[in-house]
Amino acid sequence: MFKRFRNWLENRRVKKMGLSAAQWEAAIADWPVMHRYQGAEREALHDMTCRFLVRKNFTSGGGFQFTDTMCLKLATMACVPILHLGLDWYDHWSTIIIYEGDFVPNRPYHSDDGVVHAKGPGLSGEAWLRGPVILSWQSVRESGAHVRHGKASNVVIHELAHKLDMLRDGANGAPPMHPDMRAGEWHDIFTAAWQRLQKDWKHHRPLPLDDYALTSPAEFFAVCSETFFEAPESIKEKMPEVYRLLCQFYRQQPATGLATVI
Repeated sequence: MFKRFRNWLENRRVKKMGLSAAQWEAAIADWPVMHRYQGAEREALHDMTCRFLVRKNFTSGGGFQFTDTMCLKLATMACVPILHLGLDWYDHWSTIIIYEGDFVPNRPYHSDDGVVHAKGPGLSGEAWLRGPVILSWQSVRESGAHVRHGKASNVVIHELAHKLDMLRDGANGAPPMHPDMRAGEWHDIFTAAWQRLQKDWKHHRPLPLDDYALTSPAEFFAVCSETFFEAPESIKEKMPEVYRLLCQFYRQQPATGLATVI
């Protein structure tokens, strides 16, 4: 009963919002990842994007004036990972704060030399446990397969991967497993891959993804996720077992050129 009422209310709010399919297509036209989604999947992604917009609160950070077009693009990026999981996976949070550029968190920061600073360096994105997602619009615009030192980057997918990760025991690189997945296999494969990349980095060997992934298991999962959607061929070639598990988790196979459900 509640679900039917929620859908009815959402349908009314989506209709009242008045954003057309043409506006959506224009907003996402410059994001190459969208070429992968055609036909019924594209229609489903459009519908999910509209529902995401009515479920979430978009708030300005630092007085930044964002537009409907910006929100459409950002929301689409957020919905791509959960296209075959469902929008309910994002039910545990409600607010997105958008800054024009990098933002500086108002909290103490411990630098590598052990010094405690009143504030830390600027960030392009942040996801809070049971709190908002904070994003830099400049970083959203700079998403792509080779934009970060030749490696993939998508701050929206990165931060939303953290939100998925937080659904199970906090941000530790292990999101909730589907019934047909084995949690032990996920732990073993992701741990081995992360340790292998640590060794490659120490020996100055090239990495298949941005070295920020080496920060922690949580960041490894988030960077793997943004690479999975922005440059899937790279992660499939260099980390095939990680790619296989990400396909199982996200229910997509992006390296095929199609967002195929598995």
